Amino acid sequence: MNHSGWTDTHAHLADSELHAKLESILAQSVAYSVKRILCVSVDADSLDSIERIHRETETMTLAKPSIWSSVGIHPNYAQQEKPGDWEKIVAKSNDACVCALGETGLDKYWDDCPFDIQIANFRRHWELSRHTGLPVIIHSRDCDMEMLEILREEHRQGPLRGVMHSFCSNYEVAMECISMGLYISFSGMLTYKKNDALRDIASRLPIDRLLVETDAPYLSPEPKRGQRPNEPANVAYTGRVLAQMRGHCESDMAKITTENALRLFSRMR
Repeated sequence: MNHSGWTDTHAHLADSELHAKLESILAQSVAYSVKRILCVSVDADSLDSIERIHRETETMTLAKPSIWSSVGIHPNYAQQEKPGDWEKIVAKSNDACVCALGETGLDKYWDDCPFDIQIANFRRHWELSRHTGLPVIIHSRDCDMEMLEILREEHRQGPLRGVMHSFCSNYEVAMECISMGLYISFSGMLTYKKNDALRDIASRLPIDRLLVETDAPYLSPEPKRGQRPNEPANVAYTGRVLAQMRGHCESDMAKITTENALRLFSRMR
């Protein structure tokens, strides 16, 4: 398999801003050497939109990245779960195009969902991960200590397969996550002028645990910051900064982070 080019490990292509211009977004991705996109779900309802995206891309004749998907329930939507939603996610986890669970996790920034519901939702994804072998895409915001406590408890049942998505915490948190088996993914926040500390962390972590993402349509990187929607092509800007931090050329960093992604999201191979 050709491992050249970037892999955007986290994009919400089912978001209406992106889905409305999907063909042009995919063409732009190819222009920026993006070869793979992981389309991330946030709840059971988003799975239908993601399925439409897979059908639409199959009929496109233009050159395009390969599209993969995840299944899961975001912590901010966990309280909106309807009867049958989780069973739908479990069933869809067997689809060949699904290579991850989530995004799921914990969030204390937005007061959208009671924390006990978030925790129960998060733990279900780990149980499903152990059953399916699929890695977990982890959302963590303003809750480092609570997150680590849950991860430590889950780790007692064996090494964790997953990624701390759009990482913005400290070096110690990153290294403990890595010690439990997790990968660390950097979004456009890595490029922001004020984030010297985050770039320092990225320069010191084990290179075989690093991933890049856009979190499109959010978190547009420099020099696109403030522009909406963010899109998968812009992962190249984040990758460029990561390459500079690590002393690599961009093509080598694209190869390294893609190899890491293929190791974690093994169904992509």
